[in-house]
Amino acid sequence: MDLRIFFVLCAFWYIVEPARILGIFPTPAKSHFTLGFRLMKELADRGHEVTMVSPFPQEMPISNYSDIPVESMSEALESFKKDFYSRESMCLVSSVKFIHNMAYELTEKLLSHNNFQNLLKSGRKFDLIVMEYFLNDAAIGVGTFFNAPVVLFSSLPSSALTNHLFANPAPSSYVPHLLSPYTGKMSFWERWSNSLYNTIDILYKHYHMLPKHDYILKKFISSELSIEDVMYNASLMLLNSHPSVSEPVPHTPSMIEIGSFHIDSPKNLSEEFRKFMDEADEGVVLFSMVLTLITKKREAIAKAFGKIKQKVLWKFEDDNFLELPTNLKLANWVPQQDILAHPNTKAFISHGGMLSSIEAVYFGVPVIGIPIYGDQKMNIAKSVQNGYAVSVPFRELTEEKLTWALNEVLSSSKYMNNAKTRSKIMRDQLVSPLDAAIYWMEYVIRQNGATHLQSSGVKLKWYQRNMLDIILVLVVVDVILFLIFYYIFKHIIHHVAGKIRGRPNKKYERLSK
Repeated sequence: MDLRIFFVLCAFWYIVEPARILGIFPTPAKSHFTLGFRLMKELADRGHEVTMVSPFPQEMPISNYSDIPVESMSEALESFKKDFYSRESMCLVSSVKFIHNMAYELTEKLLSHNNFQNLLKSGRKFDLIVMEYFLNDAAIGVGTFFNAPVVLFSSLPSSALTNHLFANPAPSSYVPHLLSPYTGKMSFWERWSNSLYNTIDILYKHYHMLPKHDYILKKFISSELSIEDVMYNASLMLLNSHPSVSEPVPHTPSMIEIGSFHIDSPKNLSEEFRKFMDEADEGVVLFSMVLTLITKKREAIAKAFGKIKQKVLWKFEDDNFLELPTNLKLANWVPQQDILAHPNTKAFISHGGMLSSIEAVYFGVPVIGIPIYGDQKMNIAKSVQNGYAVSVPFRELTEEKLTWALNEVLSSSKYMNNAKTRSKIMRDQLVSPLDAAIYWMEYVIRQNGATHLQSSGVKLKWYQRNMLDIILVLVVVDVILFLIFYYIFKHIIHHVAGKIRGRPNKKYERLSK
C-alpha cells in the first residue's frame, strides 16, 4: 500500500472517545430515514451512545441506540401527497412556496411534539447533534439549547436551499436551482430563469419564512434565541451527492460530499426474486414508483412493457390491474439495491430522486427518468447530459413514448457503457463515503465545533454576500454621473445654440449695402 494512502486511512480511523450523540431525522419518508439511520447506526456500532428522533422507531433493540419516536409526523405529510403528479406543472413561484411551507409545517410539527418537548426538558447532555436539514432552520436552535455542536445532513446536493447556512458560493450562471430542470450548462434564457428561481427563493425565505421560523424557535425551544443567532451555528454539512451523479459545484470546507454512503454490499436475493432474475435470459427492467399512478397512465405503461422481450419487475403498491403482460411481475416491495446489482438488470425506470440516481450510477444501470417534482427534473437532466438516461416527462407519458424510451435504452449500448463509466467514477474514492462521514462527525467532536471551517460570509447579510449593496452604490453613482453630464452638455448645447441664433448673418449684411 502507498505510504501516503496508509497515513490518510490512519487519519480517518482516528480513535475518539465514545460520545453522546443526538440524531434528529424527522422527515416522515422512508428514503430520508434510510439515510439517517445508516449514519446513526454506524455511529452506534463504533461505540457511541446514540439517541435517535425519528418517525420510524426500531422494533428490535440495537446496542448503543435508543429511539425517541415522533410517529405522528407522518400525518403532517399526508396532505402534501395529494395531487402529487399535478405538481409537475407548478409554476416557479408556486414550487418555491410549496417546498418552503411544507418544510415549515413539518418543523412546527416536530418542535411541538410531546416527545420532543420532553427531550428539551429532560436536562440531558450531548456531545454532538446530527440533524437532517430540510429548510427546518428553527430546529437548528436545538444545538444552542443543548450547548452542543451541530452537524447537518442533506439528502440532496448543495443548493439554494442549503447554501445560505455556510455562505457557499453558487453563481446562477452555472449552478442550477434545485427546483429547476437545468444542468450546469445553461443557455442565456435558462440562466435568466435560474436567476429568477434563486432571487425568488432568497426573498421568500428571508422575508417570509425566516420570521415564521423565528416565531416557532422562540415558542418551542427558547424565547431567548433568535433565528439569526442560531441559523449559522452548524459546524458542517454532509451532502448526499458526488460529482459522478451531481453537478461539480463549489463547496466551502464545511460542506462535505458523501454520496453513496448508504449503499451496502449486495445481499442474496430471496428465492422468488432470485429465480425471476436468473431466468431472465434477455434481462430485466426495474420500474420503481413511489405513489400509485392514475389508472389511465398505468394501463399505458403496462401495454408498453408487453412490447419488449425483457422481463419487467414493477414495484407498485396497487396490483388492481385488469390484465398484465406475461413478462411483467408486480411487487409491493423490492430490494432495490440488490436488484440493481444483479447482472441481468438492463434498465431502471425511476422518478429520478437522489437516492435512486446514486444507486443507478453506483451499479452502472441506465435510466429512464419520469421526473415529477423537486430535484427530480434536475437529476434526470444531468443523467441525460451524462449519456446514461432518457427523460419522459410525466405529462408526456404514453404507451408510445414509453415504448420509444425502452427501445432506445435497451437497444443502444451507449447508455449501458456510459452508466458503467459513471459507476467507475463514483467507486474511485480514497476512502469509503461512510468512513468519511464518520470521520467528519467525530472531527467536530474532537475540535469542539470546528468553527475554524466557517466562512466569514455567514457574518454578512444575504445581499452583502451577493454584492448587491456594492452594485446598488455603483448604479446610484452611475445615475448621478449621468445626470451631471447630461445637465452639463444640455447647458453647453443651449449656450452654443443661443450664440448661433444671436449671431448676425454677414453675407446678408454685405448684400444689403
